[in-house]
Amino acid sequence: MKNHINELNHIKNLSIKENVPLKDYTTIQVGGPADLFLTPKSEKALIKLIKLIKNINKPYFVLGKGSNIIVGDKGYRGIIIYTGSFNKITFNNNNIIAQSGSTLKDLADIAQKHSLAGMEFASGIPGSLGGAIYMNAGAYGGEMKDIIKKVLILNNNGQKNMLKKNNLNLSYRNSIFHNKKYIILNALIELHKADKIQIKKKMQQLNRKRKNKQPHEYPSAGSSFKRPDNHYTGPLIEKANMKGYQIGGAKVSEKHAGFIINTGDATAKDIIKLMQKIQKEVYALSGVKLKPEPKFIGQF
Repeated sequence: MKNHINELNHIKNLSIKENVPLKDYTTIQVGGPADLFLTPKSEKALIKLIKLIKNINKPYFVLGKGSNIIVGDKGYRGIIIYTGSFNKITFNNNNIIAQSGSTLKDLADIAQKHSLAGMEFASGIPGSLGGAIYMNAGAYGGEMKDIIKKVLILNNNGQKNMLKKNNLNLSYRNSIFHNKKYIILNALIELHKADKIQIKKKMQQLNRKRKNKQPHEYPSAGSSFKRPDNHYTGPLIEKANMKGYQIGGAKVSEKHAGFIINTGDATAKDIIKLMQKIQKEVYALSGVKLKPEPKFIGQF
């Protein structure tokens, strides 16, 4: 890896760190160290980095705000590319052009200040724009596919390409990015004009609802399982008497059974064991197979 660090040092605007604990960069706060943790500070640095990674043939993962991700306790044997510096947001009439590291909260707040409606559903989702597009994140009747018009991507050859909405394969918690090794650079978000006071009221209403129903007082990865057809995950888990069930530091939230929370010292192993137990109990009672929603990366 030292030879590779020498090569990386030649890339301007690139922060290079070794053995960074990924629990500090995930919302559920578990995960071992990454061999290399790289933060490109410019698009040019990212393009050079991708071209170099292709030549050294090392696995890499692009990390935003770290929600919906469980990192293995042994960490990630490869390169983490952190998009935290990609947070530029610009406006063009009813459209927002935002870089992938922008947070959904910042985007929703800025849209509201510019009297632009359509992002209210996303104001309380604790993630980055890139991660939200990757997962087609949604809440309270809204999804990213409702507002995304096109996305600028970088392929694994370091070439830029613009993808229109109908090429993104956006569906329930899914997108083209699950199958293609593309990096999202920015996105064009299409909103509509509305009264900024009414937009603010709707955001506050949805965020109150979220705070009352979801366990934001504890670290979590968001919803633990995808919603099955014709069912809601929380009630299924509750009926299986799993609400409050705990393995190590991982616990099924008593506020909302669809969330697994970190009570303070959870490991990835605790979380996986608990998810498997939930799946087993729910299937035994209702015959429904729950599918995990978070992405699992690294060594378990």
